[in-house]
Amino acid sequence: MKQRDMTRDHLAVARTLSEALPYLQRFNDAVVVVKFGGNAMGDDDTMESFARDIVLLRQVGVNPVVVHGGGPMINDLLDKLGIKSDFIDGKRVTDAATVEVVEMVLSGLVNKRIVQAINAQGGKAVGLSGKDASLMVCEPADPKFGFVGEPVEVNPAVINNLFEDDMIPVIAPVGVGRQGETFNVNGDTAAGAIAAALKADRLLLLTNVAGVKNAEGQLVTELKAAEVEEMTRAGVISGGMIPKTETAIQAVRGGVRACTIVDGRVPNAVLLELFTEHGAGSMIRA
Repeated sequence: MKQRDMTRDHLAVARTLSEALPYLQRFNDAVVVVKFGGNAMGDDDTMESFARDIVLLRQVGVNPVVVHGGGPMINDLLDKLGIKSDFIDGKRVTDAATVEVVEMVLSGLVNKRIVQAINAQGGKAVGLSGKDASLMVCEPADPKFGFVGEPVEVNPAVINNLFEDDMIPVIAPVGVGRQGETFNVNGDTAAGAIAAALKADRLLLLTNVAGVKNAEGQLVTELKAAEVEEMTRAGVISGGMIPKTETAIQAVRGGVRACTIVDGRVPNAVLLELFTEHGAGSMIRA
């Protein structure tokens, strides 16, 4: 590379850092909850990049919380163990045998992989599930689905204590019932409930699409909750985007300043969303 090209690249980096200053100041000491989906975890490069971004957030004064999924890994282990699942309306019934596998995969394999990745980048991550310190108390979402839980009480004291010790919480979406039952919780739902309990400044839902699109197929970068509800009624928002936007609405009405549905396939998507003017997805406010 020519010296002139190298100088141009270095100047671009310096300019980017300078332009990020107001955003760095804006998010200093802010709580940012990031939902990291299971589909992204199979790629080592994606995992490493995500972990580096999370460590950078903590380094510049943000308090990040990672809530993760792990559906593909759960499916793999169920297949290996020969545990067959029943489905109702396209949703898996989580029986007693299945919820044991769910807990093993989410609280064990997946959680510790993310913790290890963050620690490898110089962070101090601690793995938890919703069962630790009764962080996420649940009731059955619908009895016909078995041990699928809906958070009814979130106790964020343990997370705040970790913030004070400069730790990064990594939370598996496994909840506890009133009678000590184990519940499988949708990762987006868990992230929204935890963000609301923390009164987070931002909830980022990383997914595999660009964000919310209008009737013409164009990305909408900012919406109000009422607009999202109208687009859903009109059928513009449909399919897998509905539960994500419902989570976003519940979160912002529960005290989260804003929720952004972000394309997690974009390199450094978290940093683009928080520290640049352009952003990287669809922001929903109350």
